[in-house]
Amino acid sequence: MSETKTRVPAVPGLFTLEPQVALVGSRCSDCGSYFFPREQVVCRNPRCRSSHLEACELSREGKLWSFTSSAYKPPPPFVAPEPFEPFALAAVELDREKLVVLGQVVRGVLPEALRVGMAMQLTTEVLDEDDSELRMVWKWAPVSVQPQSLGGAQ
Repeated sequence: MSETKTRVPAVPGLFTLEPQVALVGSRCSDCGSYFFPREQVVCRNPRCRSSHLEACELSREGKLWSFTSSAYKPPPPFVAPEPFEPFALAAVELDREKLVVLGQVVRGVLPEALRVGMAMQLTTEVLDEDDSELRMVWKWAPVSVQPQSLGGAQ
């Protein structure tokens, strides 16, 4: 009998997996500003500084604002797959919030395939696993890349 492993976020609180992947941010109910990662104490908008913040799921899609390549293996505590392969980093402007969120691009999509302004979507990939859990991380993927081809996880 084959056991199914439980999918869990590698860093609890940054994103949800169910019913679908979503970044967890916060919104100031006084000025309407959005933040990621989640702010829990005071609004970061220097014109506001309210403490009326609520957790919210952020947009799952946006436009590629900028990107770069990481051609070297980053030092710990970053966990890089072995053997190391270069990867792309993306700054994506979320559709609704107009907030730019940085993140890694899915495996197999290198900077040569990216274009500023292209539609991007949030997805997940397995970071590592043990006997009972798959530890997941969120990543960006071009909308033209189907989630089924991303190794499991939307």
